[in-house]
Amino acid sequence: MNTPVVLITGALTGIGRATAIAFAKEGARLAVSGRREEEGQALAAQLRGMGVQAAFIRADVRFEEDVRKLVEQTMAHYGRLDVAVNNAGTEGGLGPIVDQTVENYESTFATNVLGTLLSVKHQMRVMLPQGSGSIVNVSSVAGKVGFAGASVYVASKHAVEGITKSAALEGAAVGVRVNAVAPGPVATNMLDRFTGGSDEMKAGFLGSIPAKRAADVDEIAQTIVFLASGKARYLTGQAIAVDGGYVAQ
Repeated sequence: MNTPVVLITGALTGIGRATAIAFAKEGARLAVSGRREEEGQALAAQLRGMGVQAAFIRADVRFEEDVRKLVEQTMAHYGRLDVAVNNAGTEGGLGPIVDQTVENYESTFATNVLGTLLSVKHQMRVMLPQGSGSIVNVSSVAGKVGFAGASVYVASKHAVEGITKSAALEGAAVGVRVNAVAPGPVATNMLDRFTGGSDEMKAGFLGSIPAKRAADVDEIAQTIVFLASGKARYLTGQAIAVDGGYVAQ
């Protein structure tokens, strides 16, 4: 097969950025996306400096026209789409369920759920006729268990796993695989926000992880690379927890 073409949303920071670099090390051709033009162009330049083809395409996954153009421009640039990593997401407004608002629900679900749905929709419109492709959605352990004070975020990630399973069933017979990774705590700014910027709260959360630490972004990225590869060609409809043993408890 030709060098694979990989599209990554939410590619500018954290897991998305680490995933772009991991695929570049594998020699993939990359389309990286996010909402900030300057940072996106800098990332594309960094990837090209690693010796691979890379383009930044600005898109906000909350808007279908942006998603449609993102996939169309990837196809125009490379002529195919082999792997898509849907990483764009937000933790939304955290807090007790009695304090949740319609606005927080709508903004969180717009990015995490609608953004994933629209991305998978337009990616599969390309991959199904190709008869091949691998989509990896980024979920969370919050897609598997509940967390007090994070009801809207938890609900959104449960929805991402539902989309993943359903899309996998639609693509399986023609060779399109759809899976998810479900990270536990990862050493990113989102972990700081999720724990309210409190060192004590963060230490307590990490203490509840059997591995007694947060993941490094590269550990999540390597799992994504594996799921997208031919080494996982019989694996579809799964959400793999990369969580230091958290959901095994």
